[in-house]
Amino acid sequence: MIETWLAATILVITGVLAGFSSGLLGLAGSYIDNPVMYWMLTHYGYDTDTSVRVAFGTSVAIALVISAVNTREHAKERSIIWKIVVLIGSAGIVGGIIGGTIATHVPGGPLKILFGLFLIISAIRMVLPLPEDWGKKRIPWFYWSIAGFLFGLVSGIIGIGGGLIILPMLVCIFGVPVHEAMATSSACIIFSSAGSTIAYIINGIGVPGLPPFSIGYVNLAFWAVIVGVTIPFTILGVHVANHLPARKLSVIFAFLLILIALYMLGLIPSPT
Repeated sequence: MIETWLAATILVITGVLAGFSSGLLGLAGSYIDNPVMYWMLTHYGYDTDTSVRVAFGTSVAIALVISAVNTREHAKERSIIWKIVVLIGSAGIVGGIIGGTIATHVPGGPLKILFGLFLIISAIRMVLPLPEDWGKKRIPWFYWSIAGFLFGLVSGIIGIGGGLIILPMLVCIFGVPVHEAMATSSACIIFSSAGSTIAYIINGIGVPGLPPFSIGYVNLAFWAVIVGVTIPFTILGVHVANHLPARKLSVIFAFLLILIALYMLGLIPSPT
């Protein structure tokens, strides 16, 4: 059993890493806090299904706050493309609600494999130069909405904020410059994570055997500690990102995608 002081220390370190990396790369830190919370819950004796759902639900609730902080900081730099945010975000919240509901009733194993393969392809695309006219063509609004729905759906099912999905889409498919893509991704995550959080709370209310301080599948104890630590480091990460060349950001993000993809595919063992 993990001692209370050790658990708190692990959560604080998780918050620091999740916050800085989310600010740096326009994500929400779910790829860090999600597996850590799952590992802690299983070590506290909760069954696998409960641990997965609480980790996922709490992770998207954390992503909601982190993405809001990210968005506020990026808005100061005027690097957010708000038209894209509206189109993707409005569809993303619907996808997030549906995805979060699906995740509380069925396993997400097959989707994780597809998601891992998508990340590997995206990572390769991120480090390759895009054609000069890439992203300059006018894209119909419903393409953005379809992308938003899919990113909300997948993020809800696998319990992440969605930046790992929408950011590669913006850069590799739609040709949005990397700095603008990271800023815009942060704003889009607000919508998908809000929808997913609602779904995890509603579908978890009244479920027996949840950890203390839980509202549905969102655990407020984990949420409070990680969010409290995350906010200042998210702000720091955003300021660092705004001073890094786009090429370096792309390489860093591509490397991270590969690591997460290998974890999703089971090629990097889980800490459980």
